[in-house]
Formats: sequence, structure tokens, C-alpha cells
Amino acid sequence: MAVSLWKKIFQTTKERILQQRRVSLYNVAHGYEEELIKKKLQQFAGGSINLSKEDNGIGILTLNNPQLMNAFTGTMMLELQEKVAELENWKDGKGLIICGAGNTFCSGSDLNAVKAISNCQDGMNMCMFMQNTLTRLMRLPLISVALIQGKAIGGGAELTTACDFRLMTPGSEIRFVHKHMGLVPGWGGAARLVRIVGSGAALRLLSGALKVDPERALRLGLSEETLLSSEESASLEEARAWLSQYTEGPASVIRAVKQVVTAGRELPLEDALRTEKDVFGTVWGGPANLQALVRRPKHK
Repeated sequence: MAVSLWKKIFQTTKERILQQRRVSLYNVAHGYEEELIKKKLQQFAGGSINLSKEDNGIGILTLNNPQLMNAFTGTMMLELQEKVAELENWKDGKGLIICGAGNTFCSGSDLNAVKAISNCQDGMNMCMFMQNTLTRLMRLPLISVALIQGKAIGGGAELTTACDFRLMTPGSEIRFVHKHMGLVPGWGGAARLVRIVGSGAALRLLSGALKVDPERALRLGLSEETLLSSEESASLEEARAWLSQYTEGPASVIRAVKQVVTAGRELPLEDALRTEKDVFGTVWGGPANLQALVRRPKHK
């Protein structure tokens, strides 16, 4: 009876946590018309978002539009949402590397799509669509890394901030060029940047549209490390090795760690504590916990 009750509580807790991650920031009450913007984005085809899931629990999400420096077309924005939904349902996933094809990261939005939906309502709907998608990406129970080769500009720079960590290759750069387009970030990049580097540094980077090279990114805390190679396959292998030190172990435990950190970052203290309690309940007495007790490791 007690075991059955525990299993029911465990399943209910898992379902509630999963539902919280998928909650949309915007809905019709905010003037958000998701189906309308999806239809408009569908008109601007090109490029793709590719996802491979490896046996070690690390996913590789690749922006594939190299002829436009991996700029987001309308269909790529839609595909990103689909891939994020797929990752939300990947029970064995532990880590995620986001990279670009052709030795560059991402140059933001495809200007053809931007020009075609330049009216205010369409622009706001696209803003809300991408904020929803990138927030879900940030909340994935996977430890995520942006592998920045070449240029991460505009919306590409914003995408890097939706990852837990950033790794840069020699000669790469991050640059929030929105000011030069008469804009501010609209995909959530400004709010996330403030949390990563602080308000003063964020203000300098946005108002100056400053180019952030690997050395400057390290000083600001925007990047974790500068990799040795700029070559596409070699830098990806380096990123795998870097990420693996944080994804070693059972998926249930790695995902739980990410979940409690996400709660601590986003929720008021009391809510974060309750979420931590709920997540703790999903691993206490679980296989990894019981195996560790049998091993009785000594912590030195």
C-alpha cells in the first residue's frame, strides 16, 4: 500500500514539474496569436534545425543555413519549437550542445522574413513566439552549451544566452547588434544577459553593440572557456568532452540537478524550496540513490 502510494506521488510530482516547464509565457490574453504567426513564418522557407541524440545522453542541435550564416528563416523558427518539444520528451537526455553548420554560429533572423512581417502586430507575435521557445529551451532538464564558432550576432547572440554555458572557439565573437537595426533584443536576450553578466556589463554590450571576443567573454563571465580548435568537427569534440564532465552519471540525477537550479534561478525562494523538495522526492530511494548507499562511498 505504501509503495503504491509513493509511486502515485512520484508520478504526480514528475507530471507537475514537466507541465511547469511547458507553460507558455504568452497566450491570447496577451494578444498572442500563435497559429497566425506560425502560418506567416511557414511562408519563409530555407535552412533547417537538425537534432541528433547520442547514446551518452548528449544531444547535438545544429542550425543549418550556412549560406546565410545560419540566420533563422521562418521555417527554422518553427522547427526550433518542434525540436525543443522533442527534447522535453527525451527521458534519457542529460546534455545539449547547440552549434551552427559551416564554422559559424548564427547571424540572427533572415532579413527577408523580417521585412515581410515588419508591422507591429506581426513583430510582437514573432517576439512572443521566440521568447516562448527559448524559455522552454532554457528550462529543459538538460545541461546546455552554446558552441560559438565564427559569429553569434543579433538573435544568434540572444540564443547563446538561453543556454546554461557558452564555449567559444578562437576568432569567434558574440555581438548584440540590435541597436544598429533600431531595435532592442526581442527574444529574451536582454533579460537573460543581465542575469549572466550583470546590469552594467549588459548595458554596455547592448548600448555599444560591442564585439565580444573570447578573451572579453571570459572576463565578463559570458563564456566558460576558449577551446583550442576553430575547426568544426574538432571543436565539437572538445565541447563534448567539456560537457561530459557535468553529465557523467544517471540521467535521473543530472536532470534533477538542472531542475533545482532552474527553480532557484527563476522562482521566489519559498516556491524554489518547494520545487526542490518535489524534485528531491523523485530521486530519494531511486535506483541511483540505492546503488550509492550500497557502495557506501567515502567523500574526501
